[in-house]
Amino acid sequence: MRRWFWLLLPLPILIAGVLAWELLREQPANAAATAAPAPAPVVPVVAGVATARDVPIYLAGIGTVQAFNTVTVKARVDGQIDKIAFTEGQDVKSGQLLAQIDPRPFQAALAQAQAAKAKDQAQLANAKRDLDRFLTLAQRDYATKQSVDTQRATIEGLEAAIQGDDAAIDNAKVQLGYTTVTAPLSGRTGVRLVDQGNIVHASDTTGIVVITQLKPISLVFTLPQDALDDVAAAMAKGPVKAEAYKRDDATRVGEGMLALVDNQIDPATGTIRLKATFANDELRLWPGQFVNVHLLIDTARAAVTVPAQVVQRGPDGTFAYVIKQDGSVEPRKVRLGAVRDGVAIVEKGLQAGERVVVDGQYKIRPGVRVDPGAGPAS
Repeated sequence: MRRWFWLLLPLPILIAGVLAWELLREQPANAAATAAPAPAPVVPVVAGVATARDVPIYLAGIGTVQAFNTVTVKARVDGQIDKIAFTEGQDVKSGQLLAQIDPRPFQAALAQAQAAKAKDQAQLANAKRDLDRFLTLAQRDYATKQSVDTQRATIEGLEAAIQGDDAAIDNAKVQLGYTTVTAPLSGRTGVRLVDQGNIVHASDTTGIVVITQLKPISLVFTLPQDALDDVAAAMAKGPVKAEAYKRDDATRVGEGMLALVDNQIDPATGTIRLKATFANDELRLWPGQFVNVHLLIDTARAAVTVPAQVVQRGPDGTFAYVIKQDGSVEPRKVRLGAVRDGVAIVEKGLQAGERVVVDGQYKIRPGVRVDPGAGPAS
């Protein structure tokens, strides 16, 4: 038994030695593996491409819609309104009947003027016959020259009276015409200001109804005084287009043309007033409405554009992350032009066709490799 013990004793020592040898042999490989740096992670981003295209350049302002023409229809003679011939909110044409004032007093005045003329014409005819008699008697020395001259003066006076009668008749006709109240222009009537049966006077200030012309319609808006040179340059090239948008600045409600630049700058606000004219065929513009105005002053031809979110701001100004051929990114300083509708014009720093980071800039730094797997953004 003791002999077997001494024979088996070296076996555990031999196994331990083999295990120790294997551990020592694997240690350098494990150390080398531990020392090797892990590859840098690839950052997923949304990429886009700088493109060259024509971009319109707009000036933006805020304005108020005004009726192209507004008139308060008033009575021009005194009298009772016999008839109201329109309804509130009705579209009327120029010359259309609006109201009828009692014409009888003015018809009587016209008849009186016509009767006075007829009387003077009869007296003139008789005076001319008397003159012929005086002339015949004067040839025989039965009438004096004075009587002939007197009769001629009588004729001239009657002729002047008839001219006055003609003027009185014309005035009576005008006054009678004023009893028929018609629309002075085409437009839409507002609230009726007087009812049928009321007495109106030429001195009344309220009038009968207000008519506003809605087609076309005007829009008065303001721009900073510094924009005056750009507007003048655009007008020198031809008609300048203006677009009207609702207060959300996204819904377009009309397109027109610039009609007027005011002749002075408001010293209190440093702005200048402009007026544009819109056809308003669909009546989407209404007097008193506040709208945003975009005035097209130029078009940038073949401008390099990127989505607006590409452009970042840093201590040194604006920049964009450009994706290089090897997939890494570098910040590129850019000079920014106009920005509108989510599109930015890059005047300097980018070339058309270069790939840029649109979204995910907060996750990257210069030299990091990116994966634009989310697809290009436009």
